Amino acid sequence: MKFIKFPLLILCAIALTNCASSYHEIKPETIVYGSDNTDKNVILEYKYDLLRKKYTKKELKKGVKLVAVKITNHSDRDLVFGKDIKLNYANGNEIYILDHESIFKTLKQKPATYLLYLLLTPINIFTSETNSYGATEVTNTIPVGLILGPGLAGGNMIAASTANKKFKTEMLNYKITGTQIKKGETVYGLIGIKTANFDAIKIEVK
Repeated sequence: MKFIKFPLLILCAIALTNCASSYHEIKPETIVYGSDNTDKNVILEYKYDLLRKKYTKKELKKGVKLVAVKITNHSDRDLVFGKDIKLNYANGNEIYILDHESIFKTLKQKPATYLLYLLLTPINIFTSETNSYGATEVTNTIPVGLILGPGLAGGNMIAASTANKKFKTEMLNYKITGTQIKKGETVYGLIGIKTANFDAIKIEVK
């Protein structure tokens, strides 16, 4: 008995290279920040390179970056991020911070794309043997596509949706624009900016 294996090898290759990504929580308060600067006794610490797998690929493709920020207010007054506190690039240009819904829509996985796995449904694996005349005959057909197609589609759609939900929840939990930072307080946040580079960021207190 001999198995015709090519379809199975193709399925394995597709599954390994195109599966949905899980979402690893960033938790900005646990990050070791390597970059910082100060203006008027207010300290900014920040870090790029937060996302993993498909989310990282989306950052590169869309030209956006998710940045974790830590702001410590040692001034003598309460400050509002986005009003009293601005972020600039090193060249002095002000950074435009994307709203959280925009950054989520830009970077999230697209669960519906995994419906393409349903195209694998018709694939079968055949077993064959050589008959008494020396000819190869198909002796059995295994409809693996009926399991793998819907299984891969459904599994990846669930995984992508679950990861997106975690991503959106963390983005909302660390929304910092409009947040009041009281004197003596430290606040953590996640911001999205439109850039393809890892440019230095400076804080400006008005």
